[in-house]
Amino acid sequence: MNAPAQLFSGRVMHVRHTRPRTRFAYRIWMLAVDIDRIDELARASRLFRHNRRALVALRDRDHAARDGSPLRGWVTEQLRMAGLERYAARIHFMTMPRLLGYAFNPISFYFCYDEGGVLGAMVHQVKNTFGHQHGYVLPVTPDEAMRQTARKRMHVSPFFDLQGGYRFACSAPDFAQPGSTFALSIRYGTEAEPRMTAVMKLRGEAFSDRALLRLLGAMPLMTIKVTAAIHWHALKLWLRGARYHPVPTPPGEPASLGVHA
Repeated sequence: MNAPAQLFSGRVMHVRHTRPRTRFAYRIWMLAVDIDRIDELARASRLFRHNRRALVALRDRDHAARDGSPLRGWVTEQLRMAGLERYAARIHFMTMPRLLGYAFNPISFYFCYDEGGVLGAMVHQVKNTFGHQHGYVLPVTPDEAMRQTARKRMHVSPFFDLQGGYRFACSAPDFAQPGSTFALSIRYGTEAEPRMTAVMKLRGEAFSDRALLRLLGAMPLMTIKVTAAIHWHALKLWLRGARYHPVPTPPGEPASLGVHA
């Protein structure tokens, strides 16, 4: 049986194409775990816990329905609503876990497979710093490049409005083989105006307490630093004259469906 989890580490870069133009990058690491084996991982680790206080923890109430219910039920329902329920057979969840009790994830991922192990859907779970969350359910065609588009449904940055959409390009990791790469590009804007590009490139390794301690030493207080970097970048944009957009009412539905690009 394959290991239940891997640790992925690398860099994220954001480029703002509209004035004031900016660019910044930071290092991150993420936990990728089989959604049905989270408790198995917690039992095998001295540092990681599920729905309990710990140095590193994953709490169900931080994700999915955000009411403490199991993650699988929410993901399965979003896939069913999109006609993709066959890909709920196996789900790998990639996210930044809680560190010292603090959690914030600009984006997390659910990789969804059928009984034969074919990746057929991804769910991008996006959060903003105002406490809102929205999921983008993206179908995957195995014999094509993983490229999808989706209309922007949730306010993310106060310096962009809700106009335009996203273009996703992704290469999924092989969760059975530590050392594989996860690469993601998100281009946001309208046909007439590209606004922002975010690029993530992470490399996986087998989960172990030793590997986890090494990442904690290399990138301490990561979730706090990511939140601080977002607010620091926002302050610089405001000081440079970027237009502020009031936070609109978040979408009523928990997720929306993208299409192949």
